[in-house]
Amino acid sequence: MSGITEKKLLLSVPQMQSIFGQHDKYIRKIEDNLSVEIIDRAGELHIIGEGPNVDKAYGIIKELTGITKASDSLDEQSVNYAIQLSEDPTEEEKESQGNVLSKIDSDVICHTINGKPIKPKTLGQKKYVDAIRKKMIVFGLGPAGTGKTYLGMAMAITAFQKGEVERIILTRPAIEAGEKLGFLPGDLQSKVDPYLRPLYDALYQIMGADNFVKNMEKGLIEVAPLAYMRGRTLDNAFIILDEAQNTTPAQMKMFLTRIGFGSKVIITGDSTQKDLPFETKSGLDVASSVLKKIDDIEFCNLTSRDVVRHPLVQQIVKAYEDYEKQGANEQKRKAIRKREKH
Repeated sequence: MSGITEKKLLLSVPQMQSIFGQHDKYIRKIEDNLSVEIIDRAGELHIIGEGPNVDKAYGIIKELTGITKASDSLDEQSVNYAIQLSEDPTEEEKESQGNVLSKIDSDVICHTINGKPIKPKTLGQKKYVDAIRKKMIVFGLGPAGTGKTYLGMAMAITAFQKGEVERIILTRPAIEAGEKLGFLPGDLQSKVDPYLRPLYDALYQIMGADNFVKNMEKGLIEVAPLAYMRGRTLDNAFIILDEAQNTTPAQMKMFLTRIGFGSKVIITGDSTQKDLPFETKSGLDVASSVLKKIDDIEFCNLTSRDVVRHPLVQQIVKAYEDYEKQGANEQKRKAIRKREKH
């Protein structure tokens, strides 16, 4: 057992208010997770507890202070991520010594119509955003809530507003748009619009409904099912293919071979959430194997650590990841035992 130690940290009043949070909920979260006591004595923070825990709590608060210097945007997700960084850092997080959160937080992609800044929240998301800036084609792979589509949309709208591309094309496969939806009224577009709704929602939030409608009427923004991409060449466009795990290998190849000069492409998907018929290969899985050695294509794997929804969602995603990993390991063991018998 380490002895009880104390560390002190001098903070300004605004920093103290941000780090404590409403009804002291942020500071209590740090106290509960690290079994320390944190006291404000006239603007000087006293952290009391066992040595290693005090060091971790001190590091967390220093990280959070870095955010409050740059902006007032400290939120619960940032606090949760700072605690996670201190308790169980990945190799990549260990290499990013000091001020990790402030480096991430300073990367503002754009603002919503209400003025809220859109920026990466984790190292995984920061790596994803940086890859989009550098590479022509980026695959954003990972579970729901990791910001794959939303950050991709923010990057697309920013590039469009800066004149880096002439138009935005958003698409996703609608495997339900065949005979199963045949009884619904309207053309294919109206039948698949419900499946494209998340893309519309992000556009409204970032660009504003009026601006979006104007650009859509001019043909500068297109939201369409993947079937509409066949036979086209897409030059000077920012193209996002969402829910790519539901493409077939033929559809994925068709989409990738539509890409023209001056275009940038983001392909997002979660291989654990396929809606394809049983035993149908996913175009996303095939592409991950076939294209991994091409220089101007990058695969960014986001995990439960990058989930920025409610903390409970992060726990659910992590539980499923562990369960699926355990199942995969069991299958490997069975295959080895079977080979050994023969």
